[in-house]
Amino acid sequence: MIKSMTGYGSASGASGKLKITVELRSVNNRFLDCSVRIPRVYTALEDRIKAEVQKAISRGKVDVFVTIDSSEADDVLISVNESVADAYVAAVNALSVRYKIANDLTALSLARMPDVLTVSKEETDMDVLGNDLVEILKAALSDFNAMRVTEGEKLRADVLSRACEIERMVGIVEERSPATVAEYREKLLKRMREALDSVQIDEQRILTEAAIFADKTAVAEETVRLRSHISQLRSLMEAKEPVGRKLDFLIQEFNREANTIGSKCNDLELQHTVVDIKSEIEKIREQIQNIE
Repeated sequence: MIKSMTGYGSASGASGKLKITVELRSVNNRFLDCSVRIPRVYTALEDRIKAEVQKAISRGKVDVFVTIDSSEADDVLISVNESVADAYVAAVNALSVRYKIANDLTALSLARMPDVLTVSKEETDMDVLGNDLVEILKAALSDFNAMRVTEGEKLRADVLSRACEIERMVGIVEERSPATVAEYREKLLKRMREALDSVQIDEQRILTEAAIFADKTAVAEETVRLRSHISQLRSLMEAKEPVGRKLDFLIQEFNREANTIGSKCNDLELQHTVVDIKSEIEKIREQIQNIE
């Protein structure tokens, strides 16, 4: 299944009183480059997020944005530092006895003493949060991949249509190439007749020259290989796994054969056809840069 490397996906959910939103965005890249943006207090979960992304995406520059809203999860804990409170009570009692003054210490006044009460938030269970976050991430990845598949189908249709056009033009080259040899033989014979006038022309020499020209301009091997590459391209377009890197390599082979054909063709009409072939190959190359 062809997938585009560009896409967007999102999903929301909750973990206890925490509200979680995950967004994914990606652009083209030769390899997988995953960047995670998450509140600093939860950075311990970054590796789990990257591991999950790697299961679903093979290449591309992927940005993962994680928003965790804890506004409804402000569970405050107040604890008593008993050793500090005991020390304050003992000190106040000692002052009362030493200076013969009333001991009017109350619980409220004791609570106001520094460090007697400690205020903290309830700790988040990172394992539970991590599990819930991964489930929301999976939903975002599903949405993300659905968009990439839709875009991938458009890329696939475009690439295959251009492959058909290349195949059609290869047929023109195959049909036209033998005719150029016959035309060359006729031109050579005409020139020799004009140059030698009434002198007897060596037909064997003409045939030899024509054979040498035919050997230099023969493109049968290149067109056969190019057709083979087109067939391989179609097979890759039906593959279930990511094929972007294979397509990168294959399109280089397309260019190599087209360049060789162009260097062998001396015919103006064929040169124009080869230029059109190269143009279609370049358009395919541009498109496969978007394929995972």
